[in-house]
Amino acid sequence: MPATDNQSSFLNRISIRRNQVSSMEHDQENENIELFSKHVVDYFADLLPSHTSSTTNADPSSTSLESPAPDLHPDLLSICWFQNLLDIFLCCEAEFKAAVVMGRDPLHFGKPPLDRLIPELLDRAVKALDVCNAVSSGLDLTRQWQKLAQIAVSSLEQKPIGEGQVRRARKALNNLLTSMMLDDRDGNYHGKGTDRSWSFGRRGGGGASKNDRTGGSFRPLSCSVAKSWSAAKQVQAMSSNLVAPKAAEQTGLASPVYIMSTVMVFVMWSLVAAIPCQERTGLQTHLNVPRQLEWAKPITVLQEKIGEEWKKKEKRGAAGVLDEIKKMEKLAKSLVEFADSFNFPLEEEKVVEVAEMVAELAEVCQKMEEGLPALQLQVREVFHRIVRSRSEILDVVDQNGKASLPPVLY
Repeated sequence: MPATDNQSSFLNRISIRRNQVSSMEHDQENENIELFSKHVVDYFADLLPSHTSSTTNADPSSTSLESPAPDLHPDLLSICWFQNLLDIFLCCEAEFKAAVVMGRDPLHFGKPPLDRLIPELLDRAVKALDVCNAVSSGLDLTRQWQKLAQIAVSSLEQKPIGEGQVRRARKALNNLLTSMMLDDRDGNYHGKGTDRSWSFGRRGGGGASKNDRTGGSFRPLSCSVAKSWSAAKQVQAMSSNLVAPKAAEQTGLASPVYIMSTVMVFVMWSLVAAIPCQERTGLQTHLNVPRQLEWAKPITVLQEKIGEEWKKKEKRGAAGVLDEIKKMEKLAKSLVEFADSFNFPLEEEKVVEVAEMVAELAEVCQKMEEGLPALQLQVREVFHRIVRSRSEILDVVDQNGKASLPPVLY
């Protein structure tokens, strides 16, 4: 056989082998994306009020990098529920990086549609950091409310209840309700205090230069968040360019980027709705998850339920949709009514009624005392995870930028 025939046959085998490897890599990529999408469904289905564990019917061979595996199914919008929500966010974030970032050829990030979607994701992450800071400040305020409620509980647990104890409880509860009822639409939010440096270094299109990152974390810039900063507008900005991939892009890397972006926006939206944050007017209209996508169904159900609670919150002028806050506010109002009409000695029936309300408020205070510090730590963990992941993605983007530069000739 002529040498040219041997060479042609050899090149054909190489070409076939390359096509086979490329096809296998493509199939693996699609499998990872599908698995990520399935886990998002399972995770958020666990948060639904009428929970039926989707993991019982799950493929035993499909395992995630981290599993939230909540031991309990707490009440919707309780502190424990939000702890599970943040655990799920961290799991989704870890799986997203495994499916999209780790081991990825940097050249992928320079091609459409990732050349547009990745910078948008990075910019969305910066805005999420500001929201985390606002929520952390709101949790500080909520812990102050818990302390005021605890003062009232300690006073009204005294037996017999005298005028001194009632006056002390009334003062604490009035301070609590006054703080809760300040209208954040008028800029009276207690937690905002003075301007703070929240935003972090960013490069055009959502990136950041190497000088903006030190030791794997972000260096805050000198700019401050103005008193006019709005949590609702921040969430709106995060979702403004959140568009579902086109039909031709739904099987590629655009899909997991969109899923992770939606998860991030939903989590931040939920936190702002639950925890007192600076300026939340119109928050309900700032998130729109497409119902037709299979992975988004449990998120849309949760969005509707939180939206219903938000409508009640705006109608009442309440502080947030966190379950413990709602219960605390209701009990505080009832106990203030009791204090205003207090006459010594109390009738036995009234003693029993007050004791029940005080016991219920004590239970709420206990849940908040145990849960709020842990929730605040989780918010900080989410903050640092977003910072770290953003830095890792930027490293890949930087590698792509260097690879695309023309060679230097000496």
